[in-house]
Amino acid sequence: QVHLVESGGGLVQPGGSLRLSCAASGGILSINAMGWYRQAPGKGREWVATITSGGSSNYSDSVKGRFAISGDNAKNTVYLQMNSLKPEDTAIYYCHADVNSDYDGTTYYDLDYWGKGTLVTVSA
Repeated sequence: QVHLVESGGGLVQPGGSLRLSCAASGGILSINAMGWYRQAPGKGREWVATITSGGSSNYSDSVKGRFAISGDNAKNTVYLQMNSLKPEDTAIYYCHADVNSDYDGTTYYDLDYWGKGTLVTVSA
């Protein structure tokens, strides 16, 4: 079973920075892509950014130019550097992974896994 564990959330003032990390472990044959989503209070889950195993990245318009996603394939880890944070960035940030796994000799492709989330609060 694949597990995703996020870390790095917390309270930060507007204009500040935070770096989130997400490590994937357990039953991984290969990772196709990892990314971040967020859910603000009273709102639905929103896509933030994605990075493929080849290093291609994409961002939502709301964070483009302020956030940077990066990955360490050897560690099955993805990072989200968040700069120039705004109060509207306040949300629970969830890590997502698109994984290929091998169980009992059978390969399963494009399995989706989610972390439990880490809270980011941007407030003065």
